Amino acid sequence: MTSIVARDYPQEVALSLTAEGLHPVLARVYAARGITRAAQLQTVLAGLIPPAQLRNADQMAALLADAIAQHKKLLIVADYDSDGATACAVGVRGLRLFGATVDYLVPNRFDHGYGLTPEIVRLAAQSKPDIIITVDNGIASVEGVAEANRLGIAVLVTDHHLQGDALPDAVCIVNPNAHGCTFPSKNLAGVGVIFYVMLALRAELRQRGRFADGNEPNLTELLDLVALGTVADVVRLDDNNRILVDQGLRRIRAGKASPGVIALLRVAGRDPRRASTYDLGFVVGPRLNAAGRLEDMALGIECLLAQEMEQAQELAGRLDAMNRNRREIESDMQQAALAALEEVSAQDSYSLSLYDPEWHQGVIGILASRLKEKFHRPVITFAPAGDGKIKGSGRSIPGLHLRDALDLVSKRQPDLLLSFGGHAMAAGLSLMEENFPRFAELFEQVASELLTPADLEQMIETDGLLAAHDHTLEAALAIDGGVWGQGFATPAFHGEFAVAEQRVVGERHLKLKLRREGQLLDAMLFFQADPLPAVVHAVYQLGVNEYNGQQSVQLTLRHWNPA
Repeated sequence: MTSIVARDYPQEVALSLTAEGLHPVLARVYAARGITRAAQLQTVLAGLIPPAQLRNADQMAALLADAIAQHKKLLIVADYDSDGATACAVGVRGLRLFGATVDYLVPNRFDHGYGLTPEIVRLAAQSKPDIIITVDNGIASVEGVAEANRLGIAVLVTDHHLQGDALPDAVCIVNPNAHGCTFPSKNLAGVGVIFYVMLALRAELRQRGRFADGNEPNLTELLDLVALGTVADVVRLDDNNRILVDQGLRRIRAGKASPGVIALLRVAGRDPRRASTYDLGFVVGPRLNAAGRLEDMALGIECLLAQEMEQAQELAGRLDAMNRNRREIESDMQQAALAALEEVSAQDSYSLSLYDPEWHQGVIGILASRLKEKFHRPVITFAPAGDGKIKGSGRSIPGLHLRDALDLVSKRQPDLLLSFGGHAMAAGLSLMEENFPRFAELFEQVASELLTPADLEQMIETDGLLAAHDHTLEAALAIDGGVWGQGFATPAFHGEFAVAEQRVVGERHLKLKLRREGQLLDAMLFFQADPLPAVVHAVYQLGVNEYNGQQSVQLTLRHWNPA
C-alpha cells in the first residue's frame, strides 16, 4: 500500500508569513516549500534576475544587433517538444519585432532525430542562412556545429541542458548550465534562455539609439509563450521562473495572449480567463507536443506564430485531433504493456524494460511515465527505429540517476548501446533490436545495485491534515491563484472521510459527497468508475468548482486507501 506522509515545515516561518498577511493555509504550504518571506512571492517583472548576469547574453545580443543592421539571414533550429516550440516562437517573434530577417527549421523526430546534427545543418544550408540560432538544443552538437563551420554558417547556441565533455565550436553559447556561468537560476527552460537573449538584445539596441523615436518593442507580449514552455518542460519553478510563469498567466487571463495559446485552451474546453499552471502543463502542453510526437512540430510552431484567431483555431483543431489520436495509441500501448507484465512479477524486479515492434516511437516516453507512476520503478520502453534498431525512452524514480545508470551499462558492455543521453529522471537511448534481452538483463542488474527495497516503496507527500473550518472558498481561491509546478508542488492534503454519496458521471468518473467532522464536501475522483468503500483515507486537492456563475469548494481526490 502506498504510504502517505506530511511534509515538514518550520512552524515559526508559517507564523511569520501569516503575520505578513498570508492565509494561514497558504502560509503553511509556502513554508514547506522554502519560502521564508512574503516578498519571495512577489512576481513583478522588476524582480527578474537581470539579463546581464546570464553569461554571454550581452555578447550574443551584440552579434544579433550587428546581424540585424547588416540584414543578415537568420535561421532558428528548434527542438520538437513544447519547450522547443515555444522557444522557437519567442525567437522568431522577438527577432521580427526588432526587424530581423528570420525563419525556423525544426527537425522531424522520426527522420532526423534530436538537435543540430550534421544532417540538419546540410538541410538548413539549402535556405542559405548567414547565422543559425539553436533554441533548446545545441550544447552537445559538436559535430553539427563543425559541419556548419565547414559550410561557412555561424552558429549561436542557446540551450539549458547540461554540457558534456566537449563544447561545440560555436561563435557564442548562452546556457545557464554551462560551466563557468554564475547565473543564479539554473532552472531556466530553453524558452526562458531565448527570452533572456531577447531582453539583452533590446537593451543593446536601446544603447545603440535604435528606439530614439520611442517605438520600442514590448517583450511582455511573449510571456504567455515563456510561461507555457517553462511549465510544459517541467523545469523547477524557482523564484525567477515563478515570475515568468505568473506574468504569462496574467496575460492569458487578461485576454492578451497569442491567438495560438487562446485557441489551444478553447479547443480543450478551458476558459482562458481562469488559466492555471495545470492548463499549461496538462491541457495546452500535450496538444502542442502531439505534433512533435506523431508528425511534425512545425504545425505546433505555426499555431503559436499565428496572428489571426481564425488560423489559430484551425491549427489548434488539428493539434487537438492529433492529441486524441495520441491518447488512443497510448492506451493501446499501455494495455499491451500491462498484458506483457502479467507474465512477470513487476514487484520482484528493480526495473522494467519493455519492447513491442508495434509501438510508436513518439509515444514511448509517455508510456514509460505512466508505467513508472503505476509500478514505481525505473522504466524504459522501446519502439522500432528502422534498420534493425530500436529507440528507448526512460523515466526514473528518486534514488536512480537514469543517465548515470545507462553510463554504467555502457561501460560494462561498450558494444551494447549505440547512443544514450539524458538526466536524472529521463533519458533516451538506442540499440540493435537483437540486443534488447541483453540490455534488459544488464539494466536490471545495474538498477538492483543502485536501488534499495525502500526506494521501491511509493510514498505520497502531502501538506498534512486540513481542519474542517479550512475547507473554505477563500482558501481554495488562494490556492487556485498560485503558481505551482515542478519543485513547487500543488498543495495536497490528506484525511479520513466517510463516503456519503457517490455516482458515476461521464461514464468513467465518480462524483462524491464526503463527510468529515460533520462537514459535507463535494468531491470528484477522475478516471475511476468503481465504487469506493464506505470510509477512505484520501489525498486530495482543494479546488474551486464553477457552475452557472456560482463558485463552490470542490475536492479532487488524487489517491485513496481503504481506511
